Amino acid sequence: MNEPLIHFETLGCRLNHDESEGAAHAFMREGFSVGMDGIHSGISPVPSVRLAVVNTCTVTGKAEQKARRVIRMCLEHFPNAVVLVTGCYAELEKSSIQALSAERVSILPGTKKHLLAELPAAMCGGGALSVFEGRFSKTSLDAFLLFGAKPPVVVSAQAACVKRMEAVPSPGQFVLYTPVFSRHSRASLKIQDGCDNACTFCRIHLARGRSVSLDADEVLRRVQELERQGRAEVVFTGVNLSQYRGRSQAGGEIDFAGILQQAILQTERIKFRISSFYPQHVTERLCEVISHRRVQPSFHLSVQSGSGAVLSRMARPYGPDDVLLAVKRLRAAKHEPFVSCDIIAGFPGETKQDFELTQRLCTEVDFAWIHAFPFSPRPGTPAANMDFQVPDNVKAERVRWLTDYAVCAKMRYISAWSGKTVEAVVEDSRTQNAGTVHAVTENFLHVECPLPPGNEAPLPGTVANIKLLCAEEDLIRSGAEIDCLGEYRGSASAWAADVNRSHSALQTPAAFSPEANI
Repeated sequence: MNEPLIHFETLGCRLNHDESEGAAHAFMREGFSVGMDGIHSGISPVPSVRLAVVNTCTVTGKAEQKARRVIRMCLEHFPNAVVLVTGCYAELEKSSIQALSAERVSILPGTKKHLLAELPAAMCGGGALSVFEGRFSKTSLDAFLLFGAKPPVVVSAQAACVKRMEAVPSPGQFVLYTPVFSRHSRASLKIQDGCDNACTFCRIHLARGRSVSLDADEVLRRVQELERQGRAEVVFTGVNLSQYRGRSQAGGEIDFAGILQQAILQTERIKFRISSFYPQHVTERLCEVISHRRVQPSFHLSVQSGSGAVLSRMARPYGPDDVLLAVKRLRAAKHEPFVSCDIIAGFPGETKQDFELTQRLCTEVDFAWIHAFPFSPRPGTPAANMDFQVPDNVKAERVRWLTDYAVCAKMRYISAWSGKTVEAVVEDSRTQNAGTVHAVTENFLHVECPLPPGNEAPLPGTVANIKLLCAEEDLIRSGAEIDCLGEYRGSASAWAADVNRSHSALQTPAAFSPEANI
């Protein structure tokens, strides 16, 4: 393989990873060689790289600290490259990023990230942005990012051979789309961006703006394209999927329950996974849709606290009872689903009694996993200046309890599934040891199992039958990717069978009518 001219580093949420994949394939379609393996301190300098793109996150102070470290590593390991920093951190903290290297760092605010789709054609146009002739410079890149100025596009014969897809007209937030994934075996599709909430601890609505949704017809077109590409499942992603409101040429708006239902009806075999959802929007109507067998039984709820008083100070639009009801409905809709959540420990004013309410909620719900974070004051948010900030040692103690509980909860969940055979999507071989299969099960367990002698290794992205055996406590506790061990039972060749029954199991609703909103 040719040494990469373009390198991508991606931090933060699944949306960022989706957008990096889309940008990477925009470069590949123009004939560029692209590297996406994460940078680390042990690698040697790579002089061939001319552009390093760092897609950043701003959700916590630690995320920003990691972004600065990655930017410095790119400057060191790619000595001939301009480092282009984009994403939410670039949207909100331009001056602090620019201070790392005014000579080699360019800033692309997250709200202008769609320009990454236009940049590859400009860079191979033979003008000031050309990398093939060695004339690529930060000055010309900054001009392009500021004014959108680019030289005439001259596509080489090599680029024409690798160009596989034409750009699809869509809102700016959704142009970084690809049905071809370099780093992920499971496809994902961004259908919503931004957020209309203004939670007191969060900067994401400042970085990504108001909620916008991909048109319903385009969502369906892209899902059908992913199915034609042979994808086993697609993950619907967004900043706040609960706020999805897509327009349709048939008239009116369609909400998330409606677009999920239409996606099921207008495909035959691809399965669907929901990335994250707000508890109060887990309605009976939504649960009727997710009860379909092609919706995967794993759900993540944005919870943050079990105290109504803390949720009120956070300006969250739900209470603890909404969480309890949401989980009850999910478990009625799917058999033993994997239900996880986010919890922030040590929000300003969180008392011992408040945290005890969070502990009580976690134990009552029995989440299969908890993503626990200490409260991180974010500049520009009301919570950063609230009274009664919780000491760091108290936050750390509460995170420890939540993390220990999460490990035990996941082990209990895996134990309940021990001995059962499930379908799983085989992951990229880069995460496999020799002679093993690494896959993600339908209920979102990351499993590793030996490949039996005489069995050909399954290709990434294909579906396998795997018998779950036991949890791997040390790996779970360390944050490793593997949760449990399993036994490989062969390819799930019948995973797409009985299409007619799949369609008849769901009646066609008036999903595109304005009255169909949650």
